[in-house]
Amino acid sequence: MARAAVAIGSNLGDRHAHVRAAIQRLRAEPGIRLLAASPIYETAPVDCPPDAGPFLNAVAVVETDLTPMQLFERLLAIERSFGRIRGLRNAPRTLDLDLVCYDGLVIDTPELTVPHPRMHLRPFVLVPLADVWPEWVHPQLHRSVRELLADLPAMAVRLWPEPPPRGSGRLQGRHCFVSGSSRGIGAAIAAAMEREGAVVLRHGRTLPQPDAQHFLAADLQEPAAAERLADEAWARLGRIDVFVAAAGADILTTPQAQASYPEKLDLLWQVDVRAGVLMCHRIGTRMKEQGRGCIITIGWDQAASGMAGDSGELFATVKGAVMAFSRSLARSLAPEVRVNCLAAGWIRTAWGETASQQWQEHVRRQTPLQRWGLPEDIAAAAVWLASDEAAFVTGQVIPINGGVV
Repeated sequence: MARAAVAIGSNLGDRHAHVRAAIQRLRAEPGIRLLAASPIYETAPVDCPPDAGPFLNAVAVVETDLTPMQLFERLLAIERSFGRIRGLRNAPRTLDLDLVCYDGLVIDTPELTVPHPRMHLRPFVLVPLADVWPEWVHPQLHRSVRELLADLPAMAVRLWPEPPPRGSGRLQGRHCFVSGSSRGIGAAIAAAMEREGAVVLRHGRTLPQPDAQHFLAADLQEPAAAERLADEAWARLGRIDVFVAAAGADILTTPQAQASYPEKLDLLWQVDVRAGVLMCHRIGTRMKEQGRGCIITIGWDQAASGMAGDSGELFATVKGAVMAFSRSLARSLAPEVRVNCLAAGWIRTAWGETASQQWQEHVRRQTPLQRWGLPEDIAAAAVWLASDEAAFVTGQVIPINGGVV
């Protein structure tokens, strides 16, 4: 795979939101893997109309299977999706994405010039680039980013103070337990609920550090672990207002990928189905007794339609069971407790980061929005379901899949 740097800029509208959203959009783009993103800097406009305001700038370093021209065209498409209108040269813009460099290639065509012809003169490119790829060497000037930056006279490039992530308090004071929240979708849900004011208890197979607070360790492959974990979570929090059953076995990116078909089925059934069902039932019963609660499970959008191959067969079996159970549990626990399932589509978790070019294109073709979903997309839906805004929603399986039908 090739490595490339993309300069990101905005001086129109909510500049910080545009830059942050562009970085997230690069994370979701099939065929592009975000390796690093620099801090954001504020700089004065250069060669712009007199009324142009200051820019916020950053640089993202990506790996890609795309050709330089394909990558350039993807960047233009992302600009358009942010409302960028190309007219007057260097006019104020919601978003500017420039392909700064593509490994050590030199390209000079009417459509594309790489490296960017003025990058070595622009501190607002070199300063953030030095944060994430200082060793890159300009193939024509034969100087590293560090050396190019040292050659420039001092110019005002101010580090932009990153505001702390805050929500609107939709879950203020609620006690939330998220199983399987040490990484991926579960981690994103836990973080999003914390931003909305919730007290969140996380769970993983092992403690991330010996003195980890607000974290429980349990291996859900053990037959007695699920109910023990449910009881321990309730005792730790004092009550549980929201339970997210996000724990799931990974048979794609761990050594379990080499396991036999029956071994994978046993593992998925034990963790995704048996443990999830037991915890939902146990916690849900106590929620009903306390008179309120919300349970969210994680399904798979293709469980109903099916997908060929061993993994498709196995995931359809276990996630189909989770989805069916969620509907029935919603009936059992109503009206005190709401139960819903988020049927995830192509979400870029660990497997999606390293999926082959063939799979990247498959995701792009199959998904009407033509991109990966991110764990944060699932998290946003989970926060909504847990909030009072979804007070009339229960027993639903909601696809979060970019429009796949």
